[in-house]
Amino acid sequence: MIPRIHKRGKRTIGLLHYLYGPGTHEEHTDPHLVASWDGNAPDPGRADDFADTIKDLQRLLDQPLDNIDERDRSRKHVWHLSVRNAPTDRLLTDDEWGEIARRMVAATGIDDPDKNGAGCRWAAVRHADDHIHIIATLAQEDGYKPDLDHDAARSQAEARLLEAEYGLSRLNAGDGTAAQRPTSAERHKAAREQRERTPREELRETVRRAVAGADGEAEFFDRLGAAGLLVRCRIAPSGDLLGYTVALPDDRNKDNEPVFYSGSKLAPDLSLPRIRERWATAGTGEPGQEPDPQAASGHQFAPSGPAPARRRASHAAWHAVLVIDRGDDPAVAAQLAGAGEVLDALAKTSAAHTRRELREAAFAFERASRSHVRAVRGHDRALRQAARDLVRGGPALGRGEDGATTAMVIDMVFFLAVAAANWHARKGHAQQAAAARQTAEHLRTAYRQAAEQPLNALQERGRRMTRPLQLQQAAYVRAAVPELAGQILAETGWPALAATLADAETAGHDPAGLLAEAAQRRELDTAGSLSDVLVWRLRRMADLPADTTALPPASTQGTTTPQMKDRPSANRSDQRRKAR
Repeated sequence: MIPRIHKRGKRTIGLLHYLYGPGTHEEHTDPHLVASWDGNAPDPGRADDFADTIKDLQRLLDQPLDNIDERDRSRKHVWHLSVRNAPTDRLLTDDEWGEIARRMVAATGIDDPDKNGAGCRWAAVRHADDHIHIIATLAQEDGYKPDLDHDAARSQAEARLLEAEYGLSRLNAGDGTAAQRPTSAERHKAAREQRERTPREELRETVRRAVAGADGEAEFFDRLGAAGLLVRCRIAPSGDLLGYTVALPDDRNKDNEPVFYSGSKLAPDLSLPRIRERWATAGTGEPGQEPDPQAASGHQFAPSGPAPARRRASHAAWHAVLVIDRGDDPAVAAQLAGAGEVLDALAKTSAAHTRRELREAAFAFERASRSHVRAVRGHDRALRQAARDLVRGGPALGRGEDGATTAMVIDMVFFLAVAAANWHARKGHAQQAAAARQTAEHLRTAYRQAAEQPLNALQERGRRMTRPLQLQQAAYVRAAVPELAGQILAETGWPALAATLADAETAGHDPAGLLAEAAQRRELDTAGSLSDVLVWRLRRMADLPADTTALPPASTQGTTTPQMKDRPSANRSDQRRKAR
């Protein structure tokens, strides 16, 4: 159940004509009254003389204004609330909608039953199966004005109670940080124009992609223009930029003019001042900030293509998971904001077969990236740089190292989304937790699409290993993770992990030690396949190629190549030092 308080109006008769009229797209059917302040208000929808009856209803609603001095009357005295059910909810009767209307006006402060008729006058009109509209005049019978402080929050709280009592779809309680929902008119217009999303939602998605990894205003506005948006900037007399508005070229109003939205109307964190907060700390860390994971692990390369950029994003995502698990709240909030940029960048640069799911994941995570916990910028530096690398690295191919590193980064970001859901749940952020869980499901699907080919290649290499070498890899598993060994060795993905362990030893690492570290870094309960997760963790930690289709079969004489014979002890010593 979604209650929505609309902008206040000046003309009661104008709103009544809309409620009892055909609607802007002939969507109103059988408009009629279901409840009113005294239960005896005239109903124009069921009257023989519609014109006179609707005027009578308007006069009765506005009558309390006569008790207020004209100088003290509110210029906009018409209060308007709509209450809508989910499409899957059962059809409510008029009596049920009438009771819902009485509960809503009592909860919001329009009419209190305990005042014995001293509240505001109101009427509830039903003109569709799934919703009602309540119109009220903001003047009480005793001449006082109603107390409407936090009326929107009150209506939401009452809706949660009504959902439980009437067996309706249960919505999560909000905290006022969500982006503004599209209006009914915007939804109808989008359906009429056969748009997948409303212009407001399309613009929010496009602006978020333009922000992802941008390092200043010039790049941000260049990206908006390159995306095909119409952009207007608000300039102060001093020449300073105060704000911006954007529009889709093909979204026009009745005068054939573009419909512009300010950044703050798209989402709270897309206003220009909030976006500038991201740039204010670009390239610098806050005191006490964790080090850049790339610098800490020695991967200080500058990505020059999609695959290196995805590797860097994998490292940054894993670092973010650890911060979310153990960091303080402002640092966690910063990681979640940065993760949103990484998802936006992935959706923008993904291959065709993963694009839809990654786009849906980014769209869902937008809600999970924002709460009342204010992010301390600077903590998100690594993720913002990763997003920038992804955008600058360009579109990824769906095959080869591009495709395999895409699977790697999706796997890491999946665990980030799970960590975000758990953190929000602990904080009581119901909507954000639900959004993060929805993100994880989209990422799980995208992972399956991206990982199929590279994992098949790895599994084939593992199956072709000699029996002694396979037994050697199994021994490493039993030594490193004895409690998980039985499950891992029984999984269909085990050959891919065996090949990865062999590759790690060939590269000079201690397979058992590396596997133990990979397993201990974070829980594996949410993993669909332990083997898959460990494959990507090991290949990331050991800097192994993600795509193995061009690699020779695993060694049949041991896992140390001639080129590495002079270096294994030194490399293993380095690895043990990193693990410590």
